[in-house]
Amino acid sequence: MSCSTPGPTRRPPWSGPSRVGSSERGGGVTMFHVNHEPGAEIHHTDPFAVPTGQRSPVRRLRGRLAAPVTLWTAPGPAGLTVSSTLVAEGEPDRLLGLIDAESDLWAAIEEAGRFAVAPLGPPHRQLADRFAGLFPAPGGLFATGAWTDTPYGPVPADAGGWVGCRLDTAREYGWALLVEATIEAVDLAEEASPLLHYRGRYHELPG
Repeated sequence: MSCSTPGPTRRPPWSGPSRVGSSERGGGVTMFHVNHEPGAEIHHTDPFAVPTGQRSPVRRLRGRLAAPVTLWTAPGPAGLTVSSTLVAEGEPDRLLGLIDAESDLWAAIEEAGRFAVAPLGPPHRQLADRFAGLFPAPGGLFATGAWTDTPYGPVPADAGGWVGCRLDTAREYGWALLVEATIEAVDLAEEASPLLHYRGRYHELPG
């Protein structure tokens, strides 16, 4: 994602389980969370986390805002787990999001001028961790699972649909990169329960 690097210490550009680093190197650090996939649980809390009373009030506020977990991909392919995604209806319809300016995803979006966004559901916890750099990806991020090729980037075949976006502009916004795009394609599957991120953990809506 290419802007000048803002400062020596960067906060995560999304309220997700990782800093959202490079799509291949999965760089960055952040909070541990509970992944309820069998055998994948690490810690209930991050043993290195800053004590609650010492955390930035803004960071704590951000953690209290439940956010949808989405997967952004671009031709290359490259991908990143993102939960700072917003859709704005209009003429044209637009999509905005905060991503890491140093990630492979941004480099791919910048080169292709387009990208895909797919909402993830509860079955995608491990996939979300993989693209956030928190779960091993032997053979590459796209080596496992079923994928549907689109002109905007590959999307999980079992996702609840996807949107294809044309990049309009991007600029530094806080410690992240604010990406603004025009929605050019929408392909919705059957409605599915969303995967949410709240206070450092994944959650799903009660059945």
